[in-house]
Amino acid sequence: MTTSASPTTSAGRTTGAGPTRGTSPAAEADRSTDGSTGAGTGTDTGAGTAVTTAPAVAAGAAAGGPPVRRRRRRGLAPGKPWPASRLVGPLLLIALWAAASAAGRLDTGAIPAPWTVVRTGVHLWTDGTLTTDVLTSLERAAYGFAIGLTAGVVLALASGLTRTGEALIDGTVQLNRAIPTLGLIPLFILWLGIGETFKIAIIAIVVYIPIYLNTHAALSGIDNRFVELAEVQGLSKVQFIRQIVIPGALPGFFVGLRLGVTGSWLGLVVLEQINATSGLGYMMFQATNYGQSDVILVGLLIYGVFGLLSDSAVRLIERRVLSWRRTLSS
Repeated sequence: MTTSASPTTSAGRTTGAGPTRGTSPAAEADRSTDGSTGAGTGTDTGAGTAVTTAPAVAAGAAAGGPPVRRRRRRGLAPGKPWPASRLVGPLLLIALWAAASAAGRLDTGAIPAPWTVVRTGVHLWTDGTLTTDVLTSLERAAYGFAIGLTAGVVLALASGLTRTGEALIDGTVQLNRAIPTLGLIPLFILWLGIGETFKIAIIAIVVYIPIYLNTHAALSGIDNRFVELAEVQGLSKVQFIRQIVIPGALPGFFVGLRLGVTGSWLGLVVLEQINATSGLGYMMFQATNYGQSDVILVGLLIYGVFGLLSDSAVRLIERRVLSWRRTLSS
């Protein structure tokens, strides 16, 4: 006598293809989608744990159950850049300066109000003295920066690509970096005289050191696997420099370039106070003798604007040249 098979087992699990009695259609659909026999009803599947799928949770919420909140993944990136974000800090500082001056919290003899400084700057510009000083400072900074940029790049390439160049150049540059550049002023005056030549030479030294250090570090950090790949591909020396060396050294070069641009303005402030007859530093030195703090602040603000504009220009060029990179800032 043949006994007919029961559609359910003693544990209450479904063994056939048909729906289990008393099970909702939503749970049955979840069970068929999940591919397990007990996932839809929450019964034990043999592993000792109750399994609840995402569709079952959604179906339970739709049926009037408690809402299930999904945990959002926290983003680690800083987010999209703000437009003109680098101007927020300087503008906030100027606003605090103006508010403190209007409230009478600042000594006007030591720190004049912003509107007083602006009025003094306009007066100097209309007289023509400020125009001459600005053009003279720009010319000195441009000559020194051009010489320092050329020297830094050439020395970094010679030291980073050849062992002979590294032995002859790197130690000398490190020694020069350890000596305070402004401490070389008396010696350069004896060598080059008290005129414009020594000023341009000091600015060039201030500029070339950070450009050399960062470019050389970037060259030394190029992965050796790229060098081996270039050798396997049979690249010439010129092709190797163009396709491997330059792309690998550009990030470090731009870091050094930004430091060099800032350094040219910092050195110019001191140098234009030594036997100079024009320039922003000379203007500030003369204002110190007469106690004109508003003129000093005019010169400092112009230096700051020049530094901010030059750094922004280098950042813009860097963003265009290295557009192939995906970084946090981009």
